[in-house]
Amino acid sequence: MKPLESGRFLVLDRSTIEPMKRMSSPKPARTAKSPARSSKLSSKGTSRAAAAPDAKPTSKKASAPVARASSGRGSSAKPSAPASPKAGMVSSDRFVIIMAGGRGERFWPVSREKTPKQLIRLLGDRSFLQQAVDRVRALVPVNNILIITNAVQAAEVRRQLPELPKDNVIGEPIGRDTCAAVTLGAAVVGARSTTAVMAVLPADHVIHDEKGFRQVLSDAFDVASRGQVIVTIGIQPTGPETGYGYIHSGNVLPAPASGKPLKTPFYKVERFVEKPSLEKAQEYLASGHYRWNAGMFVWSFVTITNVLSVHQPEMHQACQRWFAAAAKGAKRLESVLAAEYSEIRKISVDFALMEKAQNVVVADGRFDWDDLGAWPALARHLKQDAEGNAAIGDLVHVDAARNIVFDGRTRGRTPVTLVGVKDSILVLTDDATLVASKSESQKIKELVRKLAADPRWADRV
Repeated sequence: MKPLESGRFLVLDRSTIEPMKRMSSPKPARTAKSPARSSKLSSKGTSRAAAAPDAKPTSKKASAPVARASSGRGSSAKPSAPASPKAGMVSSDRFVIIMAGGRGERFWPVSREKTPKQLIRLLGDRSFLQQAVDRVRALVPVNNILIITNAVQAAEVRRQLPELPKDNVIGEPIGRDTCAAVTLGAAVVGARSTTAVMAVLPADHVIHDEKGFRQVLSDAFDVASRGQVIVTIGIQPTGPETGYGYIHSGNVLPAPASGKPLKTPFYKVERFVEKPSLEKAQEYLASGHYRWNAGMFVWSFVTITNVLSVHQPEMHQACQRWFAAAAKGAKRLESVLAAEYSEIRKISVDFALMEKAQNVVVADGRFDWDDLGAWPALARHLKQDAEGNAAIGDLVHVDAARNIVFDGRTRGRTPVTLVGVKDSILVLTDDATLVASKSESQKIKELVRKLAADPRWADRV
């Protein structure tokens, strides 16, 4: 593949960026200055970094980070990946934001509004959120792991993750989709360090190859830490899936000019594609130039505030306010969010930013991955009998095939028996039972809404 064309996409070498000084205290400052204005990305995809919001420094020498770079126009030199930083320079400035919201509909009746999918145990002894935290603890300090969740779920999140500081769990008063969650996370991270680089990860994915995942994420941190670039992690497709969004990858990012080479290939993102038809998905798979969109992103605080200022100015203004509030402490932030969060535009980060920004690269994720979107996906991770039945619990059957059985009862468990049942889902809990066709599993969300509207069963959702 050809390297990225000069002027079409810019990855800045570390030497072209003024040093961005980290605040000396790991705790948010008591007061905050109003964030400076951000300059815009050019239509060519090159950029000058925004002067990022800066909490009032505790050191007189600390100053707001300002990244400067040439536009790249008129230059014959081809951009390349920056050299790796010296050991120990970035670990304390790396953060992970785990998005752990959700309504608990698709895996009802095991998941509920207060304990949605990421907070329940479907596979193993740890919830999906606990597993997500376990995967990143080798890469960032535990104090740098933040959870963005719903306010009603915050208590359970803190209970499951007692090792995290209490203020690292931030509850949204109301769900406003992923762009608002990303903006909130950036504001909280920025109040702690304006030179931070942060990964934004979902809380409910299944990844068995943790070593492979950490290698890709570590390399993504490296790329994002030294340039105005958004990194997304794309998953190598294993089949023509129609339930996933896709990323069209273009030219390969050249190897670093110096330092240790990255183990992960990176490509320029040509476009994001919504869930395709089966025919299109087959074309994408055959081309080799498409990746599944896993909803994983890595960027610096300077980069995300810059991109917000260009493509979502109202969200950028909200980031400024939340930054100032977070710098004054968790109580102040909670008060500000309670007053204004419901008025924030509801939009996904893909529509709001990723499909608009030009400075996006995709890391080639070759580790196994599953977003476990609904009950039928559970069968991919369970041992199946000769007839294709996948069960957690005691199943006895005659002429039953390709069923999914999950017995989540905590008392009075009895054998689950099936006769002649095929391609179905059976889920039992202490207070509810679900029987559904596998082909109709997406309608479980409709069932949950119907239950919620009935006073007799509203407490079961």
